[in-house]
Amino acid sequence: MARAPDLSVPIEIPEEMDGPRILLRPLRPEDAPAVWDALEESRRHLAPWLPWVHALRSVDDERAAIIEMRARWTLRTDLVVGIFDRAAGRYLGGSGLHRINWDLRIFEIGYWIRATAEGHGYVTEAVQLLARLAFDRLGANRVEIYVDPQNVRSRSVPARLGFVLEGTLRQFRAGPDGRPQDRQVFALIRDDYLRLAWRDAHGLSGG
Repeated sequence: MARAPDLSVPIEIPEEMDGPRILLRPLRPEDAPAVWDALEESRRHLAPWLPWVHALRSVDDERAAIIEMRARWTLRTDLVVGIFDRAAGRYLGGSGLHRINWDLRIFEIGYWIRATAEGHGYVTEAVQLLARLAFDRLGANRVEIYVDPQNVRSRSVPARLGFVLEGTLRQFRAGPDGRPQDRQVFALIRDDYLRLAWRDAHGLSGG
C-alpha cells in the first residue's frame, strides 16, 4: 500500500470544485439521506457494476460510510466527492481520486451516477474537474480509470475525454458476486494531458 503524504506539510486540496453544471465536494453526514435516496433509486442500475452497493442497507449505513470517507479525506488517502447539480443542489452521484500513490503521484478516478441523471454528461464533467485537480494542483504523473469491459456507458467516458486505452487486465478485480472480473485500463500521463483541448476549456475554481 502506498505511503500516505506527510501531513506536517499540508496538501492543499479545494473543498469545492465548480464545473459549468456541477459542484464536487466531500460528503457531509447531513448528506446521508440524499445519498441514500440516490442509491435506492439506482440499486438495479448500479448493482451489476459496484460491489459496495450491497453493503449499504440503511441511511445509518450511509452516514457511517460518509464519516469514514471524511477521515480518509483528512488523511489524504482517498478523496471521495459527491457530484451535485450546481444550480439545484441535487445529489447526482459520486466520484473521487482513489488508490493514491503519493510517491509516484498516481491517481485513479472512479465514478457513478444515479439512474435519473444518466446520459446528461455529468460524469464527463466530473472526470474533467478531477483530472485537472490531479495534474494542475497535485502534480500527477498518471491518472487511471478502470472499467468493466461490459459497462458500455462507463467505458465511453474516458474514451470521449482522450484517455488512452492501455489494455485489458484479465480477472483483475472482484465483481458484485465476489468473483474476479476483467477490467480495461484507460490512463493519461502528463504529456497526454497537456495535449488535450478540453484541459483549458473551463478552469478549476473553488477553495
